[in-house]
Amino acid sequence: MIDRAPTVRPTPARRAWVRTALGVTAVLVLIAVGTTGCAPQVGTSAPRAATGLDDVRGSATTTAPTAGPTAAPTAAPTAAAPTPTVMTRSVPVRVEIPAIDVDSELMELGLRDDGTMEVPPDAFPAGWYDGAPTPGELGPAVIAGHIDWRTGPAVFARLGEVTVGDEVRVTRTDASVAVFAVTSVEQYAKDAFPTDLVYGDIDHAGLRLITCGGSWDAEAGHYRDNTVVFAELVPPG
Repeated sequence: MIDRAPTVRPTPARRAWVRTALGVTAVLVLIAVGTTGCAPQVGTSAPRAATGLDDVRGSATTTAPTAGPTAAPTAAPTAAAPTPTVMTRSVPVRVEIPAIDVDSELMELGLRDDGTMEVPPDAFPAGWYDGAPTPGELGPAVIAGHIDWRTGPAVFARLGEVTVGDEVRVTRTDASVAVFAVTSVEQYAKDAFPTDLVYGDIDHAGLRLITCGGSWDAEAGHYRDNTVVFAELVPPG
């Protein structure tokens, strides 16, 4: 049995994929352990997520007029905006994290009627949220998995052991492999889960791997925290 988590009302600044699915702007991940679960807790509203896109577009400038009463100003070339490394949409089917011996198929996770995200029904495999970008697309892709189960360690039992620079490989149905490099590994209390940081707009192809973390709360029947691994797509070549 999975405990429930509050949802967050959408804001106009959200990307289209976040505005879908029952008006939820944040997918509230419930990672079960045995018959209980741990859920990142969030407030009832979320601040606008900065995309950073305006910083890289460049802008037109003009030079001063040349000498003479009839000289007209000439425009300087517009700076070319960097082209982000992204991939086209393709459903992910496998995730590999060599540093911690993870090699798992991926199942689809949608939303329940109450607006919370589905979770894998067993210790294996991990699952990807199908309301977010697929891994490699622009935006934050989301993969979730259990840390343990009644039967023992689960697919993301060692997720907290990954370090900055570790590789995450996601195989997709178009036969391509999206390769990510870990940029940070964080642990958040359930009542301080950074919804906007995890699910908000970003200006690159990112990946978030989520599981339970921290100590076990025997009274509540779930872990106190969530472990979140942030990663970015590695440019080819």
